[in-house]
Amino acid sequence: MVQSKTIRNVVLGVKTLMLHKLRSFLTMLGVVFGVASVVAMLAVGEGASKEALERIRKLGSTNIIITSVKPPDDDSARRGSFWSMSMFGLLYEDEQRARETFAEIEHTVPVKLIRKEGRLGRRTLDLRIVGTTPKWFDLVQRPMIAGRTLTPRDAAERAGVVVLTEYGARRLLATRNTIGESLRIGGEYYEVVGIVQSEGGQGSSVQTPDQEVDAYIPIEVARERYGDVFTLRASGTFMRESVQLHQLIVQVSSTEHVESTAAGLEVMLKRFHAKSDYRISVPLALLREAEATKRTFNIVLGSIAGISLLVGGIGIMNIMLASVTERTREIGIRRAIGAKRRQIIGQFLIETIVLSTIGGLIGIAIGLSIPRAITYFAGMPTVVTAYSVVLSVGISMTVGVVFGLYPAVRAANLDPIVALRHE
Repeated sequence: MVQSKTIRNVVLGVKTLMLHKLRSFLTMLGVVFGVASVVAMLAVGEGASKEALERIRKLGSTNIIITSVKPPDDDSARRGSFWSMSMFGLLYEDEQRARETFAEIEHTVPVKLIRKEGRLGRRTLDLRIVGTTPKWFDLVQRPMIAGRTLTPRDAAERAGVVVLTEYGARRLLATRNTIGESLRIGGEYYEVVGIVQSEGGQGSSVQTPDQEVDAYIPIEVARERYGDVFTLRASGTFMRESVQLHQLIVQVSSTEHVESTAAGLEVMLKRFHAKSDYRISVPLALLREAEATKRTFNIVLGSIAGISLLVGGIGIMNIMLASVTERTREIGIRRAIGAKRRQIIGQFLIETIVLSTIGGLIGIAIGLSIPRAITYFAGMPTVVTAYSVVLSVGISMTVGVVFGLYPAVRAANLDPIVALRHE
């Protein structure tokens, strides 16, 4: 009985709204755009946050990344000289001290970085040579596409082997057999033994240790063939840089010890480095900071979108107040033939809820299409979550109840005699 009466009231409310189609449509627009903006803005924020969080997680929550950094005063101190030498960065002894000092450290991965041209036949590519140990592929986990990674035997035999990224392999080994090819890097030859997928951290707010132009060789081979001194030419001058290790990746036993170990490493490095020529990155701390930023970002975006819904709700209230004035005589007749106040309130509330609900559903449809368009045309990742859709529907219905309540109560409180005399 109650259910059939509710359905009848909803149908009656829809028919009443259809008497003024254009006005009802314009009234819904505020809710439509408000709900659409809630869904779309939260999807954009969620997508951006998810991408950043995923990149940070791939760095390893138990890893600490120490990078050699050239002090800014090195350039100014040697400016003007034709030949100059700059010595900075991590030392081989730093890795040994870290392993021996901190019991929480499970593995350390030293890294040397050299820029050289890779050549195979007529094909060339500027490569970043990564001299490292086999443990690199455990700490910086990337899918293996073909072949194998570096092995302890490669290091022991000083083998001239190289593991390429998928990007490098496509550029250099196109139309060739991938594994077993002899690749010339600089003036040295290497046998291609494997191909891995690379994330390529360039162009992102979170810098990953690998790049798409990487070529991995044993660090013993890198030291033997390229040494620690590199010559750079810029603006007619030659700059020689002496860097033993460009990077050191440290893996800690558990996340509970990451931040304390990072602080300990900072103290240790300060003791043996006269200048600040290194930078310590803690992915776990970055992850926590990014998650906090994500929450703040979503609150800000949701608040901005909520203002649109507030404006839509005010529009509904305005139209319903005007509707009460127009239908004063109708309300008087209904009251005169026995309609109760709660029935009048229910009638107007149903109309506002129908308006806001239909507007909310249309807004959700538009809100779901906007992120798709952004991803397609701008290439930005977007993620539509279930909670944003449920939140939008709930808010739109709440807007209908809250902003429709006052006009409904005002209609129910009209004096039937006065209402019947209204022209």
